[in-house]
Amino acid sequence: MINKSWYIRPDGVEESVAAGGVVARVSDRDILIAIAKEKNYEIGVLPKGHVEHGESIEGAARREIAEEVGVEDLQLVSKLGVKERLDFSKTEWKLTHYFLYRTDQLDVKPLEADVHTEMGWVPIEPVPDLFWPEQVELIEEHLEEIKAHLLPNA
Repeated sequence: MINKSWYIRPDGVEESVAAGGVVARVSDRDILIAIAKEKNYEIGVLPKGHVEHGESIEGAARREIAEEVGVEDLQLVSKLGVKERLDFSKTEWKLTHYFLYRTDQLDVKPLEADVHTEMGWVPIEPVPDLFWPEQVELIEEHLEEIKAHLLPNA
């Protein structure tokens, strides 16, 4: 169970930079978002991962999204912000940059199928339960902005 201890940075823990995003598509006036599911976990996550040496933050977000949920047709809508926490093993302090992307791609298969066994499209409302609480918080904080971008005449 993820609790507050993942959000307190211990002394001496190295910092790492990660990137990912809220990948959204519109279906019949509903916003659906891409969720990655890992082996042995019921609850999904927003796609994200480490920025590699020489890679731009936004480029890393695109690569991680392709690897984890299989979406490669991405239109950048906006930057949503940065969330901080310990990684799962509590050995790195992660600064994760999140972007909002729109896609019309329906045929998707995670490129890292050995780790992320499946992906799913879930409605953004009500805000879905996700493994990492800060990802739920990110969506809640930006929900009206996301809706304004993707459903401008609603």
